[in-house]
Amino acid sequence: MLRHRPLAAIFTTLLLLVFSDFSFAEISMGEAINKAGRQRMLTQRIVKSYAQMGQDIRYLVAKQHLNDSVALFETQLRELKQFNKQAETTRALQQVERLWGPVKAIATGEVSKNKVEALRSNAEQLLVACHQVVLLLEDQSGTSQGHLVNIAGRQRMLSQRMGNLYTLFSWGFEKQQYRSDYNLAISEFEQALNELKQAPENNSDIAKALNQVSQNWDMFKYSSRMKEGEYVPGLVARMLDKILVQMNDITGMYAQLPAE
Repeated sequence: MLRHRPLAAIFTTLLLLVFSDFSFAEISMGEAINKAGRQRMLTQRIVKSYAQMGQDIRYLVAKQHLNDSVALFETQLRELKQFNKQAETTRALQQVERLWGPVKAIATGEVSKNKVEALRSNAEQLLVACHQVVLLLEDQSGTSQGHLVNIAGRQRMLSQRMGNLYTLFSWGFEKQQYRSDYNLAISEFEQALNELKQAPENNSDIAKALNQVSQNWDMFKYSSRMKEGEYVPGLVARMLDKILVQMNDITGMYAQLPAE
């Protein structure tokens, strides 16, 4: 077990570097939508990491993911507030900031099975508020590029949403609402992946990357099949993290396309 920890630590470091630019330099609208969309993902990743820690699933990696997610959420919130110049978006960002408080309080406290559902409930409200910021920025952009960045970025969120729900199932939270949310996330991911693959704006690099996502998506669906009460949360988390990194790269590619 111990010999695998350095590799896990390296992967965690790479994830942090992928998702962070550690910079408050002026950003483009495409980059702003990308960051706002990434906030949606972080709401779900925080719940997944917390639930993994509670079950001692890849504990050290999950703890690092949780800490990194909290730090990145706050960094990007500051960046978006600095970037934004629209009154309506300012109000939406203030709502995000208000809802972030309860999520952060639970996420950075002692991990408890009794608190994970409250964390998820608060994260769901925060997700809605973050999504509203994305929609407002997309409207401001008025481009097909903005729409593609939104859709591709949302795939990151869905990967972590599936992960947090699956991890909750493995922790004994088998609720009909959670099962419905899980099935809906799978359906929405698949529909959006098909939409992205057909986008006329795709260049050869984007098309190749989307095909790689499709291959890993098929592997995830196979690995996540389980009989009642039989779960493989560690394997599923690794598969979804791979898809997360790929979709993050693709979102960045869309953000860099010329705005039309």
